[in-house]
Parts: sequence; structure tokens; C-alpha cells
Amino acid sequence: MMNILFIFMYLVACITGHRIDSMQNSVKENLDIERELKLINKTPVKSIHTKYGYIVDCIDINKQPAFDHPLLKNHKLQRKPKFANKIRKDNVMKSSTSEAIFGLDEKDQCPSGSVPIRRTNKNELIRAKSYFSNVLLQNSPGFHVAQVTLRTVPKYFSYYGVGGTTSVYNLKVEKDQSSTAMMWVLKGDNDNLNFIGVGWHVAPYIYEDDATQTNKKIYLGGRFDDTSIYGGVMTEIALSIIQDPETKNWWLSIKNQNFGYFPASLFSNLTSADQVGWGGQTTTSPGSPSPPMGSGYFPDNVFNHACYFRYVTFQNDSRQNYGPEDYLVDTFSDKPNCYSAEFYGNERSDVGYCLQFGGPGGRCSD
Repeated sequence: MMNILFIFMYLVACITGHRIDSMQNSVKENLDIERELKLINKTPVKSIHTKYGYIVDCIDINKQPAFDHPLLKNHKLQRKPKFANKIRKDNVMKSSTSEAIFGLDEKDQCPSGSVPIRRTNKNELIRAKSYFSNVLLQNSPGFHVAQVTLRTVPKYFSYYGVGGTTSVYNLKVEKDQSSTAMMWVLKGDNDNLNFIGVGWHVAPYIYEDDATQTNKKIYLGGRFDDTSIYGGVMTEIALSIIQDPETKNWWLSIKNQNFGYFPASLFSNLTSADQVGWGGQTTTSPGSPSPPMGSGYFPDNVFNHACYFRYVTFQNDSRQNYGPEDYLVDTFSDKPNCYSAEFYGNERSDVGYCLQFGGPGGRCSD
């Protein structure tokens, strides 16, 4: 078992409309799936057979599937952000840590001018559509959360970025379950909800295994080679979502490298964010026990026990990174008997502003 880095965008109206159409006509749905696969799986300049059994295709950077979106018809590729990426040299924690290893090996990197994209098959696409529709809409039975969020401060400032370094764990999750650790930016609600999230998850339903997965080297859906050990060495990854103040595109940073961005034109309501947050989500079949979240242990302020985000930051109108103070912070768990989240403030030099979340799961709805 290992872990999967995922990145997704949430536009509720689009998701809802597709679900209604697919219910009305299964034949049309099958044709739509085949059409989507042809759009997603572009002709590669190089194909790489990974040690995990799936294929990663190197696609011309100007022909990547994102540009098939109708809102990006005349989009000009932004190769790097207009802002300086302030890379923090984190102190090593008192308990030993290691940086998460994932992506392509040095010998297998894509040629210059191309980007790595994991090849998608029909079954993966069908399962992913079902999974993300339920998770993103957050209204399906068996969906649970534990999170730390920063509350909206109307007329004072909005949010333009979120960041932090999270520990990565290898959880035992059943085929009908998923467990996620993530950070996000969000604005709006109901049919006008816009959301970008990044993190890791274990989702056997999508990948037909219980692995956690995600420039020329890093790609979405890539597995982590190593994960954290309770009470031992922590495997972690630094992540951020930051809006470019000039283009208004939302840039993603992974391991302090600019990975890519979501163009501003894709969003109906995300010129700034009303909320940023960190935490976990789980899903299970209705009436079934819920899976563990995070490390599978409740927060206890011991950073090689429960899953953590350390050096958490946000950006407001000043476009500077700040650690969140207590007056901005809300913590929430919908099932405290199964999961919880705790914010500790500015703890010490090797964790900074920090939090933990997670729990063992179980019969959460009882």
C-alpha cells in the first residue's frame, strides 16, 4: 500500500448537469466516455511504463488536455507565475522526517516542451467521475470530515493563498472506501461553489488498489514510494495554492516547485477565496464502518503520532504569507467519536503554526 497525490477543481453546476444527462441515456454516456478518453489520452511524444504497472505519457505542453476546455479556447500558456515563490527552508523536526518521493525517475523524465500525464482507461474514468461527484458535493451518506478552517472576514480581507507541509500515511482502506488529507481554497456555496484542493488520498475504488498516489517529473495520480511510520520517521510533502496577482490564475506548488495552475477563466466566482483550510475527509458505503483518517489516530500534539500540517500559512490582500492566529480559526468534526481536528497555533521553530487531524473511524453514524 502507498499513497496518491491528487489535485482537483470543483465547479458544482457542471458536475450536476453531467450527472443528470448520464442518468437519462446510458448509451449516450458510453459514447461520451469514449469521446472523453480520446480527448484525455493525447498522442504522446514519449511513453513511460512505470514500475507500478500504469503508463505515463509525455504530451506536448501546448496540446495537453486542459486546452480542450471550451473556456480555454484562446488561452495563452503561462509558463511561470508573476510572483516570487517564497520557498521556506523548513527546520527539521525533533522527530526525524523525510521528503516524500514520487513522480518520474531522473532517467525517465519527459523531454523538454512536454509534460507527464498518467494514461487513463475507461474503467478508471467511470470510477473517478462517480467518486469525485459524491466527494465534491459532500452530501452522500458515509461522507465525514475533520478540518481546520479560517473564517471569512467581510470588508477586511479575502484569501489569496494557502500552504503547509503535511505528513503522508499508508492507511488500510476497503474497496468501497476512501480517506483524504488536503488543503483548499473556497468561495461561494450551492450551485456557485468554486473550490480547488490538493493533497493525498487512498482510494481503491478509483485505482483498483489501496495505494496513495500524483513539470517534467511530477504528474497527477503518482504514487508515493514511502509513507510515515507511527512513532517513527515522518514522510511529508510541502504544498501550496496561490493566486497570481496579475493573471489571477491559481498556481499549485508541490515540494516547493511550481507544478501548474488553474486558469482564472475556469471559475465563475474565485477572484479571491472566502475560506482556506486543512484537514481530512472519508467516504464509505451507506451503513458501513468508516475508514481511518490521517494516521488513524486522534490528535495528541505529538507530531509522529497523528497526521499533521506544519508551517501552515495563508495570504490575504497583502499577498504575504502569514500564520493563522486563533481569532481566525475554526475547528470542526462532524463525527467527534471517529475523527477530530486540533489547531495548536505557533508551537515551536520546527513546526511553526501547526495542526493535527484524523482518527480511527468505525461506526461513525451510530
